[in-house]
Amino acid sequence: MYKFTKRILDFFIALIALIILLPLFIPICIALLLTGEHEVFYFQKRVGTNVKPFYIWKFATMLKNSEKMGTGSLTIRNDPRVTVVGRFLRQTKINELPQLVNVLVGNMSLVGPRPLLQSEFDAYSKEIQEKVYHSKPGITGIGSAIFRDEEQLISNAAMPPRAFYDSVIAPYKGACEMWYNEHKSFWVDLKIVALTAIVIAFPSSSCVNSWFKGLPERDF
Repeated sequence: MYKFTKRILDFFIALIALIILLPLFIPICIALLLTGEHEVFYFQKRVGTNVKPFYIWKFATMLKNSEKMGTGSLTIRNDPRVTVVGRFLRQTKINELPQLVNVLVGNMSLVGPRPLLQSEFDAYSKEIQEKVYHSKPGITGIGSAIFRDEEQLISNAAMPPRAFYDSVIAPYKGACEMWYNEHKSFWVDLKIVALTAIVIAFPSSSCVNSWFKGLPERDF
């Protein structure tokens, strides 16, 4: 019942949101066409429900073939591969809003484990890989909200970006996504949406542990 009702809500909320956001999308599309790489959307292969791949929608914010440059699939603070318009879109998370199309067609939900690139998914333990996408991936989720500052963490790490992600971020993020699988409900989803809005506006907010009991302990 939860899955069915959530799918209905996802569909209608995504549809209404796309209609409401259309006046915002139009100037963004024009700005992207006139700057950077002159492309509006970026489609990237991600791991989805039951580990089946799908293509995620995003506004184009980086140089073409950026995954073959610099830190690869990982983005750091003030990454030179990010375009001028893209920097604003990424800071505000507006670049993620086209994923409402993914929600509309059914390969994503509004809330769920964040869909990862294969290389990032491979950093999860085998147990997490087998279970994390029993829930449909989401535009936001507990892992996304907690790691609002992921780029900064990677930039400040004393080890190479990939090594830090694989050995520090991935295990904790995976544990948080597993926590969501065990505790998911409409009430938890609503709190995650509210938390996402808070951490976008106030990145240093620490309300997550008071809002969500039993989360894995973070030691970094």
